[in-house]
Amino acid sequence: MIDLEGQVAVVTGGSSGIGLATVEQLLQAGAAVAFCGRSAERLQQTEAALRERYPQARMFSATCDVLSQEQVQAFAAAVEAQLGPVSMLINNAGQGRVSTFADTADEAWTEELRLKFFSVIYPTRAFLPQLQRMSAAHGDAAVVCVNSLLATQPEPHMVATSAARAGVHNLVRSLATEFATGAAPKVRVNGILIGLVESGQWRRRYEARGPEQQAQSWQQWTGALAHKKNIQLGRLGLPQEAARAIVFLATPLSSYTTGSHIDVSGGLSRHA
Repeated sequence: MIDLEGQVAVVTGGSSGIGLATVEQLLQAGAAVAFCGRSAERLQQTEAALRERYPQARMFSATCDVLSQEQVQAFAAAVEAQLGPVSMLINNAGQGRVSTFADTADEAWTEELRLKFFSVIYPTRAFLPQLQRMSAAHGDAAVVCVNSLLATQPEPHMVATSAARAGVHNLVRSLATEFATGAAPKVRVNGILIGLVESGQWRRRYEARGPEQQAQSWQQWTGALAHKKNIQLGRLGLPQEAARAIVFLATPLSSYTTGSHIDVSGGLSRHA
């Protein structure tokens, strides 16, 4: 693994799932890591567990609603004060909404679009000056956005989320172009497109499975789900597998890559 000693990374939505897996891999590589979330209790539990596993690591956590520009700006200032300027920003906030066009109200459209866009816009805006300073000093700084395969392969039962994800896909490419041109130090911007990844949501669905599925183990149940969804690798992904792609894009391992997306879907994608 790459040595990230002396570098600082930020992960939004870092107290569980893919965000937490990313925090762990960055800590293992020697980076100082700041992460945020909305639940103070979960953040405290997560940080305590991480400090037990990585007693020498430098880390900082804070409650922050990424849809509040004021809170994000305050978080950015606190991160720099605690750990130093940031060279890696991972935008990882936001879940999906199950709805069709017919049953998606105007308020739901507005809420979904605001969540997907501003969970990227506000952190990127807040940390960009730090990223540019680090790029000028060390030659590389990066933003990585955790997106979904829905951005390029929409599902009719997730119409609002699919549309919003497609917009973020375009936003990544637009930011990559803007941040690589002009007089300011260059900052790379990339994303990953995840398919079905093991999560608390899938665990809850497994626990609520019908009587005909009660005898199935977790592996059998997720294997059947993967078969139904035509996932070529025959299983759901692991948060750690998505995190590896994120770390690759966030670090100089991908120093000649910007405006790109890595498909992390186990072959679920039907498009080239």
